[in-house]
Amino acid sequence: MKIEVLKENLKKNLNHIERIVGKNLSLPILNNVLITTDDNFLSLTSTDLELATKVWILVKIIKKGKVIVPAKFLSMFISSLPNEKIIMEAREQNLYIECGSFKTQIQGYNPEEFPIIPEFKDREYLEIDNKKLYQGLFQVVDIASQSQNRPEISGIYFSFLKDQMKIVATDSFRLGEKSIHLEEPVKKEHAFILPQKSAREIMNILEDKEGAVKIFFSSNQILFELPMKEVAHPQIQITSRLIEGEYPNYQDIIPHTFKTSVVLKRDEFLNQIKTASLFSGKVNEVKVSISKEKQELEIFSASHDVGENTSRFAAKVEGDSIGVSFNYKFLMDGLLHIKSSEIVFDISKEEGPCILRPVGDSSYLYVVMPIKSM
Repeated sequence: MKIEVLKENLKKNLNHIERIVGKNLSLPILNNVLITTDDNFLSLTSTDLELATKVWILVKIIKKGKVIVPAKFLSMFISSLPNEKIIMEAREQNLYIECGSFKTQIQGYNPEEFPIIPEFKDREYLEIDNKKLYQGLFQVVDIASQSQNRPEISGIYFSFLKDQMKIVATDSFRLGEKSIHLEEPVKKEHAFILPQKSAREIMNILEDKEGAVKIFFSSNQILFELPMKEVAHPQIQITSRLIEGEYPNYQDIIPHTFKTSVVLKRDEFLNQIKTASLFSGKVNEVKVSISKEKQELEIFSASHDVGENTSRFAAKVEGDSIGVSFNYKFLMDGLLHIKSSEIVFDISKEEGPCILRPVGDSSYLYVVMPIKSM
């Protein structure tokens, strides 16, 4: 193998690859990046056996071939080079690099030992706008909780029905659901549970990208593919194993009738919760009291070690006056993932699930369980 590539293009794509590479003592081959010529492209591949990332770079290919070398070491070395053309050549499992005044040899390994990444040829797929996918994951990904007893809630649940995709996460104490309209309806229903780590990596890679993402389905693997703009060829592929098991029937816990409904300023509510958290004690408890008569919301928190704090602000209240206690962290998380200036705070009953949602946007809701009634 011998190719010419710009340092900037190579480094940018190595950044995508090296994130999932760890220090694997039992399978040291996983610490490497597979470098392969593919038509007119150079492909870079890394995997930890649960998640695989593959990127393609348009380069000048002088001779075809492949090599594997330590991923993080290669990335650090390329970062140190000047912003000039790089010549890379593989000979006898080693990688030789020339750039400016640098001539370097990096010891490689047998590329045949690198794990085989599953392919998704002729698989059913759908397309979704990348920004919509990123935003949907952003609003739920932090909610999932690692659980050995209930591995299904350790991941992000995707469901596809007709012209709608739902992305859901829960840790049993709170739940986020984002609904995204699909331009093209799916031919048949799909549902899968994506590991949280995979979801975060998809977000990291797709954050600043434009265009539509293709999602390819299989029974135990999923593939997210971002095409190139210039030519009909993949730019990035992220392949992930799926979590086995049935996701909880989460829709049963979403209330549809409410005792009290409040409309309030999102930033004001968030700032008051932050202040109350300083006095919330070891159990993180803040007490929220809603007055229909005064059309206001009061937040109270107290700690034997610090003291107590009370704050009030105006709100539009419909329904009954009510008081409920929450873990302040759960309220803040919900508010931080809502970007509208006003939010609706729906309370079903003193000890029942409550909902935070943006005003004027029915595509997102955040369910939070109270600690106890006041």
